[in-house]
Amino acid sequence: MKEKTLIIYYSQARGNTKRIAEKIHRVTGFDMVRLDTVQPYTGSYQEIVDQGKQEVNKGFLPQIKSLGVDISAYNRLIVGTPTWWYTMAPAVRTFLASNDFTGKTIVPFMTHGGWPGHVMKDIKDICKRAVIEKEFSIQFDSTGGDTLVTDENEIDVWIKSL
Repeated sequence: MKEKTLIIYYSQARGNTKRIAEKIHRVTGFDMVRLDTVQPYTGSYQEIVDQGKQEVNKGFLPQIKSLGVDISAYNRLIVGTPTWWYTMAPAVRTFLASNDFTGKTIVPFMTHGGWPGHVMKDIKDICKRAVIEKEFSIQFDSTGGDTLVTDENEIDVWIKSL
């Protein structure tokens, strides 16, 4: 089977994960979809952060909207998540926990503000039947802003490796 790759990302608040996913898409031409929750997050940045902390602490799995694509048609998934309280965003956890990735390759990337936590370990724990490769961590400023800290050249090299 010819390798077919899909970029799947979830992004909230500042759009940093979206920014990286879109760059991967521009450079590679891989198909791309955005994960969205059925119930959107609303309120100020701080209110969303507080809600996210509660959801992570409770292990909450929000309902997500249909991706509109058949992931079984892809054998490699580039999965992007922001870091929420040291782990992946709950929407990404919902997606990963509700699919069987046996025989697929997962290329995880995460965005964070200086505290990457255990995102990659958690992804590996959920996707035990997948091959995990080329994981990448991208740091933005620690104030929750959109200033990139990771060297842009490092990101470019990683994207070209995909």
